[in-house]
Amino acid sequence: MKTRFIAYAVVLFMLLTGIFYACTKQGSSANNIPANQQKVSLYLTDGPGFFDSVFIDINTVTVIVDTCQRDNIGPFGDDHGDDHHDGDHHGDDNFDTACSISDTLNFNAGVYNLAGLRNGIDTILASGNIPKGRVRRIIVTLGPNNYLVKNGVKYPLNTFSDTDTRIVIKLFGDEFQTSSSNINDLWLDFDVERSIIRLWDGKFYLRPVIRIFAEERTATISGDVIPQDAFPVISVFSGQDTLYALPNDDGRFMVRGLPTGTYSVFINSSNGYSDTTINHVNVTVGTNTDIGTIELHK
Repeated sequence: MKTRFIAYAVVLFMLLTGIFYACTKQGSSANNIPANQQKVSLYLTDGPGFFDSVFIDINTVTVIVDTCQRDNIGPFGDDHGDDHHDGDHHGDDNFDTACSISDTLNFNAGVYNLAGLRNGIDTILASGNIPKGRVRRIIVTLGPNNYLVKNGVKYPLNTFSDTDTRIVIKLFGDEFQTSSSNINDLWLDFDVERSIIRLWDGKFYLRPVIRIFAEERTATISGDVIPQDAFPVISVFSGQDTLYALPNDDGRFMVRGLPTGTYSVFINSSNGYSDTTINHVNVTVGTNTDIGTIELHK
């Protein structure tokens, strides 16, 4: 999995000692954001895994805001650009917790099928007005109704505790895409393949790993692979950084969240078809590079 533009989800398991009350936030446009507030929207998409479906039960989405950092909270923060994203992105533990405010975003709790959110498809996960400042944490609370379907068979997707699981994503605070004044967007790419573990007992367990990216600050590679019965798996890589895609039934695929650079696209085929590699694919932030139709042969 790519190491640039990645946030490893730190999964904390804890017993809940009380009932969590959440105040919902109203949706807003640039014209009705209250003074000293900002609008934050989080989008959910899927890093694919080899499952028919993966259903995740999401109960709440909360952000921790560092209100001591009210200025320069746009996409490049304090003129650092993307330097924070080199290497594994573990976020910043050194912000002033005395200035932190916890706020719950407007969110439709329910079970989400991650398998339907691939190849450029995403869904709004949570949105709302929050105090101005840098978002330092995103906390996603999962419920117990998690399961997957593999080869037509339904399996429970267990957690490593008997209670809800809290996914804590650490940020530096400058990762968001700012489309207009005080409106900030971020994409959460749920890495299904790395998030699901099958243990010796044959049971599946969930240990979430989430990659983050801002759509306008990254690039995409797309294309078509035929025929369908080759069951292709797409790998897009540069050096040791790799992202994956599983084409739709019509052969269309898209890989998102790429920094500017030169990549290779490897198509791993099955059913007697030959593998194929396309080298020297150049991408630029803010654009989509369509490599056209790749026809596989036996």
